[in-house]
Amino acid sequence: MKRILGYTLFWFAMGMLVMLVLSNEWWGILLIAACLLLSYYIFSCK
Repeated sequence: MKRILGYTLFWFAMGMLVMLVLSNEWWGILLIAACLLLSYYIFSCK
């Protein structure tokens, strides 16, 4: 469980870093939507 939490926190921090670099609200919203859609397809195995 600790490894999963560490992995999640690492990628959370990487996402925050990307948002800091982008600093554009629309690109951020599109990136979030794309990541959510991709994660849905990966985890549902469709």
